[in-house]
Amino acid sequence: MIEAGSGDRPVVFLFSDTQIAKEAFVEDINNMLNAGEVPNIFPADEKVAICEAVRPFAKEKFGRAASDMSPLQLYAYFIQRVKQFLHIVLAFSPIGSAFRDRLRLFPSLVNCCAIDWFTAWPGDALLAVAEK
Repeated sequence: MIEAGSGDRPVVFLFSDTQIAKEAFVEDINNMLNAGEVPNIFPADEKVAICEAVRPFAKEKFGRAASDMSPLQLYAYFIQRVKQFLHIVLAFSPIGSAFRDRLRLFPSLVNCCAIDWFTAWPGDALLAVAEK
């Protein structure tokens, strides 16, 4: 999040279902998809550092007004930049009940995502693509 919000280039976060050690990971992803942040993820001292790291970008966008921005306004701008520059890619297998259960528990996995289903291609389709 810090790199996406205070950096100067887009960031991709790739997360597969094999990396889920605790369901709390999926809850954090759900919050990121829904609100653009995980509540209370940063302690106060890190928030101060984040606000100072994002200030130059705020100056580019808002000019002199950025000098008078409060820490709350700077953090809101940081979250706006996270929403703009952080791209979350989820790779979940639809096989089994765990996938269904996660979709029920964490609705942002459906509501806030573009879903691409990848299944096996028929042989004639593979051949047609290869020949063109």
